[in-house]
Amino acid sequence: MWDETIFEMSDIRFIAEWEPVEYILLALPNKDTDWNYILSEAVDQYVRLVKAITGEGIKVILLCNDVAEAKDIMHDADQNLISYILVEYNDTWTRDYGIISVVRNERLRALDFGFNAWGLKFAADKDNLVNLSLEKKGNILPLVYRNERDFILEGGSVESDGNGTVMTTSRCLMSPNRNGGMTKAELNRELLDRLGAEHVLWLDHGALEGDDTDSHIDTLARLAPDDTIVFTGTRNFDDPMFEELLAMRAQLTLFRTLEGNPYNLVELPLPDPVYDDDGQRLPATYANYLVANGVIFMPTYGCPDKDELAMRSICIAYPNHKVVGMDCRTLLQQHGSLHCATMQIPTGILKV
Repeated sequence: MWDETIFEMSDIRFIAEWEPVEYILLALPNKDTDWNYILSEAVDQYVRLVKAITGEGIKVILLCNDVAEAKDIMHDADQNLISYILVEYNDTWTRDYGIISVVRNERLRALDFGFNAWGLKFAADKDNLVNLSLEKKGNILPLVYRNERDFILEGGSVESDGNGTVMTTSRCLMSPNRNGGMTKAELNRELLDRLGAEHVLWLDHGALEGDDTDSHIDTLARLAPDDTIVFTGTRNFDDPMFEELLAMRAQLTLFRTLEGNPYNLVELPLPDPVYDDDGQRLPATYANYLVANGVIFMPTYGCPDKDELAMRSICIAYPNHKVVGMDCRTLLQQHGSLHCATMQIPTGILKV
């Protein structure tokens, strides 16, 4: 079977991204992050991102290493919607080290999982302590904080429909440098116990050139409302990723809901290739969008036809949402995009 189902009820519910949020969490690039070589360009990218989010009336929490400097950088954004928190971090991918929000017995819980920089690829000593630091500062409410740091799990590696189904990739979660190469059966148990995953969809195919996350699900396929999966595809036979993405598409057609029904599939185009200064292809994907309070913030990559097609496709999956395009070619220079740089936080988790 392509998907593995666990027939157990859970008192934990992993909140879907399209449910209401209070804050979007970001971390501002500084000279001590990997953005230092293009710091001005990176800061400008984050200014535009924060302004786009606050421009839709959504509040932002901005991690920074200097509050006064951060406020000066963000002076054009709506200060009434931005809260600044002083904390140390290695880099700015809050999706992967930020808290993961669940509900257990009708009470919110902020889960703090271990983070080791995508399987010990980079330094992560500070990133791994961000949530613990926020809890000690009182920014994460003590009654909702839960220490899950004995298990490595990145936010970009798991998707939830809010009703017991979690989608992930075997390349990522079964990586030996994360949790010692656990089997799917062992990981199913962890996902059930920690996230309430009664039904786990394991994607075994799909990989983007330039991706250093071991195929995070948020680069490939996303769960959407009404039993829909939005996924990355290509019809270009000459693209090196064609075979992988074709195999992924075939696997998605075999996935079934918890009730046994096929999913509605909405295909996103593969962006035109984007390369770094060394000629390495970067992992551009439209699937790396953020959903927040009725708005889809979708990355664009300077290819108008594909950008427009992606926006139209996302509108099919989210007919009641507004879609806002954001040029994310700078984020791509560090092999991430819009979803990677953000984490949604529901009301009742943080105090600022």
